[in-house]
Amino acid sequence: MLYPLPLSLLCRHLIHPFPLKPSDRASLTEVIAFAWDAMKTGFLKTPFRRMQKVDRWTELQVFLKIVEEQSMTKAADALDLSVSGVSRHLVNLETRLGARLVQRSTRRLSTTTEGQQLYLDARDILANWEEAEANVTARAHAPTGRLRVGASLSFSLLHLMPVVQQFRQRYPSVLIEVVASNRYYDIIENGLDLAIRTRRVEADSSITIRKLAETRRLLAASPEYLDRHGAPKHPSDLKDHDLILYTLADNWNNLNFRKGEEAVTVEVDGIINANDGQLICAAARDGLGILAQPTYIIQKDLEAGRLVRVLDDWDLPRLTMNIAYPSKSFMPARTRLFLDFLVEQFRANNYEELWTR
Repeated sequence: MLYPLPLSLLCRHLIHPFPLKPSDRASLTEVIAFAWDAMKTGFLKTPFRRMQKVDRWTELQVFLKIVEEQSMTKAADALDLSVSGVSRHLVNLETRLGARLVQRSTRRLSTTTEGQQLYLDARDILANWEEAEANVTARAHAPTGRLRVGASLSFSLLHLMPVVQQFRQRYPSVLIEVVASNRYYDIIENGLDLAIRTRRVEADSSITIRKLAETRRLLAASPEYLDRHGAPKHPSDLKDHDLILYTLADNWNNLNFRKGEEAVTVEVDGIINANDGQLICAAARDGLGILAQPTYIIQKDLEAGRLVRVLDDWDLPRLTMNIAYPSKSFMPARTRLFLDFLVEQFRANNYEELWTR
């Protein structure tokens, strides 16, 4: 029986043929037939298999699909491989690692402790690789598709829409849907690509948070209101004033002030309470009372003199504005580009410096 040639040597014969003796040509014909049969059946004789390099990437892809599908047959169908080929990749991976990854029975498959850990690590590795490929592709091709962005109504009106307009001028093939709400939607369930929030942490560990800017929370009132009622000198004086409060803030009816080492908590209630910052600002501009709002919402009113800072030497807890987005799945180029564009616009406008004065 003729011993099969290594595949690399076979390829060299096919691409750069050199003179062969008749007996060699006969051997080569058999090798070609052998290789073709091996590729069709997924079976390779041991001497031939030793000559192959270990395809670790394919092994990981096969392993991930087995765990996700919980079936060798379904994994084979999804990857367009034979069941025997899928099984062989799994066995090779387990042999190379020296650990059982998947428990097999006639009824079901289940991952071992080692298999579950490898699945989590390998999933992230493959996701990062897909993102790296997407980033390269994005440099050569203009991004397209629909981008869903979530934010509060005030942020959307004052800061998001100007960025959207500039982004669309640069990437006109990207369609942007702004989901404006003062409550936090679940990013995954609502199909958001990213959301701008002041929440410190996300309950879902698969959500990544990237800081956008920090902002103070200020008390402010119209000049007309202060002419009628005077300005409070100390947080405790607020009990004698009309307040306009935002009910979706954390502990909205408790204002925690700090000045140096002194801390004061004032329990408050408003003559007007609302769940939207624009309503609160309009009421304050009309002279109805003192509001407590983040600087990013009232900055233009302060600059125009429509509102005046109150108790500015006292600090309320600051807010950090973050961009939240799914991190474990492939991020389209349009999402990555918009995220970076938004961060760059905030940096260029020095918003954090402006809002923390």
